Amino acid sequence: MSEVRRAVVLAAGRGKRMMPLTANCPKPLIPVAGTPILERVLRGLRGAGIEEAIIVHGYLKEMIEDYFGDGARVDMRLTYREQDPPNGTGGALLQVQDLCGDEPFVLHWGDILISPDNYPEVLADYAEFHPAVVEGLNWMDDPAAGAAVYRDGNRVTKIIEKPAPGASTTNWNNAGVFVLSPKVWPYVHRLTPSPRGELEFTDVLHMMVADGDYVLGHELHGLWSDVGTPQIVDQLNADPRLQ
Repeated sequence: MSEVRRAVVLAAGRGKRMMPLTANCPKPLIPVAGTPILERVLRGLRGAGIEEAIIVHGYLKEMIEDYFGDGARVDMRLTYREQDPPNGTGGALLQVQDLCGDEPFVLHWGDILISPDNYPEVLADYAEFHPAVVEGLNWMDDPAAGAAVYRDGNRVTKIIEKPAPGASTTNWNNAGVFVLSPKVWPYVHRLTPSPRGELEFTDVLHMMVADGDYVLGHELHGLWSDVGTPQIVDQLNADPRLQ
């Protein structure tokens, strides 16, 4: 059994790229192959033994709470925290530290869908190796749109945000799915605003790698999708892996 029982899912974004689908619906409730994005995430986590989730929400938050309630729909205990103003992924974590305590937890971007059988494997890596962080990685032809991740064995040695197209010598990208130990909290408190004015969790990873903390890169397999536009939703609606 995994020692990780809790997840934090970041679902506060406005979803501007998802317009017009998000005009009257929060992005986490956009259906993909008939099931809301966030419900797919929570059901996948529950299947891997995660019993509790903290949903960090913002835009149209009442609709999210009305849909999921206390979590019975997905057989989990759910807690909600509002992120206002939306000041980045690191800022979202600062909203929930009191609920996480000194226990490890899953951190999951709310607009990422992966094949559910990845979750127990990511948790197994944490249980076996006890790194400071397990960072899920997805393969891309070119990680220019995300964050190129370099490793020595399974240990992350370098992360380059938004590298120039064609410049990367790795195909592995930061997938938006992590297992975090309590070692992350001092780094979260050290965050300063990025050039776009947000507190970025990826800066935590940069600091931890620079300090020699063990950040383990775990290669995901099967489906990985950043559900960011209506066109991607259309593609996923036709994906046999989600039927």
